[in-house]
Amino acid sequence: MDKRYTALTLQQQMELRRKAVEDVLAHPEWRLPEAIRHLRKTMRLTTAELAKLSGVAFRTLQDIEQERSEGSVQTMSRIFAVLGLKLGVVRAAPSSASTPTHRAADGEL
Repeated sequence: MDKRYTALTLQQQMELRRKAVEDVLAHPEWRLPEAIRHLRKTMRLTTAELAKLSGVAFRTLQDIEQERSEGSVQTMSRIFAVLGLKLGVVRAAPSSASTPTHRAADGEL
């Protein structure tokens, strides 16, 4: 745990973990770097601590959080596995920007 904070009991640590996961699940619009950064900070972990727990290189995790790298699927899976989460694929909801609009006057789509 980040040394800037006082030590937490196991129960408090589990509560922070639960809150972090709920926050990420409640914000599907967050990109992976945002989600990882939020999880790490909410759980009061330094980048070095999360890197060690996940088995990912410190620099790799730092690059992902700062959006200099997207990371591989395997790397992301390792990071999320620390919290008991799995990386998955879901169908994207259609957005209004991606659906064609009709132009009645021109007869074009």
